[in-house]
Amino acid sequence: MILASTFSKSGSYFALTDDSKRLILFRTKPWQCLSVRTVVRRCTALTFMASEEKLLVADKSGDVYSFSVLEPQGCGKLELGHLSMLLDVAVSPDDRYVLTADRDEKIRVSWAAAPHSIESFCLGHTEFVSRIFVVPDHPELLLSSSGDRTLRLWEYRSGQELHCCHLTSLREPAEPWADKRFATSRITYWCQEGCVALLCDCIPVVYIFQLDAHRQQLGYRQQLAFQHRVWDIAFEEGQGLWVLQDCREAPLALCRPVDGWWQAVPENAALKKVSACLRGNWAMLEGVAGVDVGFSGLYKATFDNVTAYLRKKEERLQKRRQNPPPGPNGQAKKTKPGEASLRCSS
Repeated sequence: MILASTFSKSGSYFALTDDSKRLILFRTKPWQCLSVRTVVRRCTALTFMASEEKLLVADKSGDVYSFSVLEPQGCGKLELGHLSMLLDVAVSPDDRYVLTADRDEKIRVSWAAAPHSIESFCLGHTEFVSRIFVVPDHPELLLSSSGDRTLRLWEYRSGQELHCCHLTSLREPAEPWADKRFATSRITYWCQEGCVALLCDCIPVVYIFQLDAHRQQLGYRQQLAFQHRVWDIAFEEGQGLWVLQDCREAPLALCRPVDGWWQAVPENAALKKVSACLRGNWAMLEGVAGVDVGFSGLYKATFDNVTAYLRKKEERLQKRRQNPPPGPNGQAKKTKPGEASLRCSS
């Protein structure tokens, strides 16, 4: 099963990792497998450096390893580590910083040349950070999402939070998923319009936001609802938003803004061609894209043992009042007036 995959910035390389701890690197022009290497632990995320000379791989133990693209048979090198599970990794467009997101609510910004040197932390999320995304045409800005159901905008070099959108405030109470916990499984960005699209892991909705980089804030525009589970989304410059969904008859939808309102466009030649290819490989696609991303087990567990302790304490006091302990001569000890109430308050 494929755990993570990514293309390089130019599209010349493609890499994936699977549950057999294999890291497979391809050249796309033409398609050719360059290497099959082994990673230390199961991976959670991977990304290419902007120079496309190295590939960064984050794993479940909190480590990031780098693998050479120019030397496809080279072994991995440990670059940095967290004390908790890593969920995403990103790189600044100038390759100066490596950004990592973990289960313990932290986003860390490290120097790529010396990863032990930390530039900043972006702190504010109250649950695991599921996805991070450096805005391509505003490289000083970072988008992040979390199990706390927020989308946040950061100036990541200083660790300053610029804006926070609470996704729960955007939902209607009558929606069947209104009470569900959810986390973002994909953040994608359209430079042409400055639009941010957000896909959550267990609800058939895509949220659309507008990034105002000058004011350093996010504006909610609308949500796109679908009848089937949405597996993935991606913007294509000049085209719009591609939506891959769990429906063999119509596996793909293309959405574009029409008079400022996003909607699905009628099926065109490009959409028909790609949809036919997906239907022809549906068994493979369903086994890969249909796998749960697994955020449900990452939420913090809460235990209310204080209430149980107070209840048991009261039960012990009740038994003591009903059956007082014997005195020094074997007689039951008399309870003085007011002593029971004092014991209860102790």
